Amino acid sequence: MQPSFFINHGGGPCFFLEPGPMRRAWSPLETYLAGFASALPGRPDALLVISGHWEGRVPRIHFGTSPSLLYDYGGFPPHTYALEWPAPGSPTLAARVATLLDDAGIETEREMTRGWDHGVFVPLKIAFPDADIPVVQLSLRQDLDPEAHLALGRALAPLRAENVLIIGSGQSYHNIGGFFSGATSDPAAESFDRWLQAAMRDPSTREQALRDWRHAPGARAAHPREEHLLPLMVAAGAATGEAAYLDFAGTVLGKPLSGYRFG
Repeated sequence: MQPSFFINHGGGPCFFLEPGPMRRAWSPLETYLAGFASALPGRPDALLVISGHWEGRVPRIHFGTSPSLLYDYGGFPPHTYALEWPAPGSPTLAARVATLLDDAGIETEREMTRGWDHGVFVPLKIAFPDADIPVVQLSLRQDLDPEAHLALGRALAPLRAENVLIIGSGQSYHNIGGFFSGATSDPAAESFDRWLQAAMRDPSTREQALRDWRHAPGARAAHPREEHLLPLMVAAGAATGEAAYLDFAGTVLGKPLSGYRFG
């Protein structure tokens, strides 16, 4: 049985910048991702990734066999637009995802040609550098409804027993202006991170807390728009009633980040 995860994927191609202040800022997260695979209970047969950088009217499932990379960031050095990570897609897993969601009454659409965005390839190039495990990407719903994304996770939970690793790839704090404010501490961001860590601890109240996340202290300071938080809800929904563990805790540019393992 594989757990499910919510990981922070960093800022753009941060792990592949030349040595300097920005690379150093993200180095604790890079170190965590580099050890990610070795901490799993076993090698997964496939990865299902939900990224904060893809939205659709309904959840879209990538059925492609050899997706390209989508360099969906700007203003970085030229070499970061030539990164490669040639992991194969898996139409078989994509079909299984479609069946599970259909059985749960969740409408989906197919995608064949979109490249994997940097919420997929940037962290996974660190975590799975050999690019030899098949990957399927699933989009968010563009209405950003918390319960809908928890329900996605609940419907996908059987994949864990099929040795599929479910990864929600987002960020526990995602306010670009806040990152570059120059502040060495941020009380609102810290309050939200404390709330989030506390909310994850009790499986009996976790999903209700996530449904109501907008009322948390510092919520909109941490997430002016919540697309980077919703992958957490899919990962949490895939382990309803199971324990959550703080798997990563760090500070980047004065902002706390936390990542979670479920099950």
